[in-house]
Amino acid sequence: MFFIYDEIHMSPSLFISYLLFCLVMTSTPGPNNALVLISGARFGLQKTLPLILGIAFGVAFQLMVIGLGLHQVFLHFPQFQSILSLIGSAYILWLAWKIASSGPLNARLDEKPAMGFLQGAVFQWLNPKAWMMSISTVSTYFAASQQFIDITYAALILMLISIPCVGIWAIAGKFLRQLLIQAKFAFIFNLSMAIALLIAVLPICFKFITLQS
Repeated sequence: MFFIYDEIHMSPSLFISYLLFCLVMTSTPGPNNALVLISGARFGLQKTLPLILGIAFGVAFQLMVIGLGLHQVFLHFPQFQSILSLIGSAYILWLAWKIASSGPLNARLDEKPAMGFLQGAVFQWLNPKAWMMSISTVSTYFAASQQFIDITYAALILMLISIPCVGIWAIAGKFLRQLLIQAKFAFIFNLSMAIALLIAVLPICFKFITLQS
């Protein structure tokens, strides 16, 4: 990871701060990790790997797009950001409802995951937490220097950190699988995951909306 430091225009303290920021944002509860946790329980770690890689690529690509121009669009047209936040929130609410209303798992692993690499990557454009992470990164770490090489390396760092930090949630889901076969535990777990999605997303969306009002 630190070999990138020689190529990026950051002070040592700012570089370490960015690494910690990526670590915290990708490992803490949120829509991505909730989906990976559920996928790990339902399909196993191996079949969830494409989703994990898609998420990691998606957040990195989103950071590059925002850092190389979309952030300026948001500054000039803040309503556009609010609209995207509302669309993403509506999708997350739908996901929360689907998770809460799902039943216990089958005794055997389901054959085909509902979300793969492409879905994981595209999902970031509907994920308010991913938007906040990318916008905060550009505003905090690259406001004075938005060179292509800096944004590219920052995106690479984010992708490399995301893979293990998100992947550990799939491992946790795998260990929960035997419990999720039981109807009572599955109901509690699904409801908890749905509530976690709401808790993770609603404050972010509220912040975006109030900033533009």
